[in-house]
Amino acid sequence: MSVLIIDDEEHGRVLVRQYLQPYARFFIAGECANGIEAIRLINRVEPDLVFLDIQMPGANGFEVLQQIDHVPRVIFTTAYDKYAIQAFDASAVDYLLKPYTRERFDHTVARLEKQTPPQSLAAAAAYQKQAGFADRVLVEYNKRYRNIAAGDIVFMRASGDYTEIHTSGASYLSATGISLLSSKFDPQKFIRIHRSVVVNMSYVREVYKDIGKTFVVMETGIEFNVGRNYLPLIRNLMV
Repeated sequence: MSVLIIDDEEHGRVLVRQYLQPYARFFIAGECANGIEAIRLINRVEPDLVFLDIQMPGANGFEVLQQIDHVPRVIFTTAYDKYAIQAFDASAVDYLLKPYTRERFDHTVARLEKQTPPQSLAAAAAYQKQAGFADRVLVEYNKRYRNIAAGDIVFMRASGDYTEIHTSGASYLSATGISLLSSKFDPQKFIRIHRSVVVNMSYVREVYKDIGKTFVVMETGIEFNVGRNYLPLIRNLMV
């Protein structure tokens, strides 16, 4: 089941990712932090499920639902209880009031599964295998568009509203924001380790800790400090 996570607070997005990790049938297809980008992302990805914050810049959660062509199942996540009636009027699967626990999250997943036809759950694995991740992207370079293989990308780094794309031999600047750009690639291979950095796990040489901080070292030698909110994603890969 393809999932989008939409929340203007970074720790809110990280928490949903962390709580979804035990559920292999859910596949995170992307995330974003404002209503305008949410509309574009939902229409492009056409997810099965969206975890949707309500109060966000650009457009609130209800305004997002009014402006999308593809209407997915929705689980609202918000710190405000005053929207509950409106949320269920919008046919929400559930209404997660922040801060919520893993137990409460698991209850929501159970509710979702009761409302999901068995054939949809059976198709989740097949969907994941067939998901349209980009094998290549066209990035503007010297007034032309360079064809770059996803496997050649070492890391991506946010630069304002733009994104730097770094391969082992060159760097490019994309006008697409890092959240939307990274959603084009397989999240099992491209891991967000900081609000401004996404790394290709194929190029990660090692991870180490120093004075209470965690660092990722790439094969190219560059090091990145792992953001505190993204530590659970790295720890989940440690065996």
